[in-house]
Amino acid sequence: MYQTDNTTLMAGIYIHIPFCKQRCIYCDFYSTTNQEKENRYIQAVCTELQLRRSTLSDSIHTIYIGGGTPSLLHPDSIARLRASIGQNYQVTSDLEFTVEANPDDISAEWLEAMSRIGVNRISMGVQTFHDGHLKLLRRRHNREKAIEAVHLCQAKGFRNISIDLIYGLPGQTLEEWKADVAQAIALNVQHISAYALIYEENTALWRMREQNKVQEADEELSLNMFEHLIKELENNGFEHYEISNFGLPGFHSRHNSSYWNDIPYLGCGASAHSFIGEERMYNTANIDQYIEDINRCEEQDLPYKEICHCETLNRYEHYNDRIITGLRTAAGLDLDRLEKDFGQELKDYCLKMAEPYLKEHTLQITREKGYPQGVLKLTRRGLFLSDGIMSDLLWVD
Repeated sequence: MYQTDNTTLMAGIYIHIPFCKQRCIYCDFYSTTNQEKENRYIQAVCTELQLRRSTLSDSIHTIYIGGGTPSLLHPDSIARLRASIGQNYQVTSDLEFTVEANPDDISAEWLEAMSRIGVNRISMGVQTFHDGHLKLLRRRHNREKAIEAVHLCQAKGFRNISIDLIYGLPGQTLEEWKADVAQAIALNVQHISAYALIYEENTALWRMREQNKVQEADEELSLNMFEHLIKELENNGFEHYEISNFGLPGFHSRHNSSYWNDIPYLGCGASAHSFIGEERMYNTANIDQYIEDINRCEEQDLPYKEICHCETLNRYEHYNDRIITGLRTAAGLDLDRLEKDFGQELKDYCLKMAEPYLKEHTLQITREKGYPQGVLKLTRRGLFLSDGIMSDLLWVD
């Protein structure tokens, strides 16, 4: 367990739903537009949940159904997943239960069904409120539908709503981004995630850039967009608790925080990843192969590890993970915990590699009660250079 944002974090479950109506040009997550396999897939995930019921000893504190587009599922499918978790795991009474949704799928009936199932957090992929940019990204909704979807969630009693935004879009101006941020704030949601557009290899967006159909945003413009985002959200009461995540007090994503704080989590479904102890496990990124693997595991009474990819992290790999995840958060990297978990050698190495950044004030060591050696954190200036800073602190053989 780990303490953050006045909340004790425990084990969580992530379920990957790979179905999409159409693929966004920037997405490199595993997905398919063939939804005819929904029932077989949901049954396979329920079987996986049963097969792995002894994996987590802690009570389940969070459930996160992501994708893909989980809001495409029939509500009965989500109900089956929730029932399977309840049958196989101990679930806490203050469960955070998140479902990702496309604004175009959100209706009064769907929200009422989610509420009955116990979903209490909606994460909505808005990305932008600019219709031209939405069309370029091949999103199904428009500005009006995104705003209407948020209002409908609120009208149906949801009080923990997160929206995703993307900045640095091809042709996007700073004024357009300022309008997006202002609109997001005006919607009175509790959480906002904002990401710089990344040109992932083998995506449609990557190919469009290679063919000179789109141009990547200027780095200085993207930095100005990020700086404006931070300033406006903090001025409106949001806490910048992770590089890309902002929440009102009490509304940090408890599920995602587990990823950044070494909390065990179980990932079920095609391409889903798990982290238990020193082991990382991940399922095949192919829906047919995944279903076949799970059925074979059940029919032949095989251990789950026979069908998944599994790797045990050594001390240096685990240290590198801690650097990347710890420095992403406002809580920073607890130097006492770093020494306790990885030894004097790696703590000293971390501080040695941090020296240039401490001198130029992109990193700082804060002295806080309960942290005798202090906490290593990115400064505001360091946030804009975080990838390079974290890379330099990693252990390289």
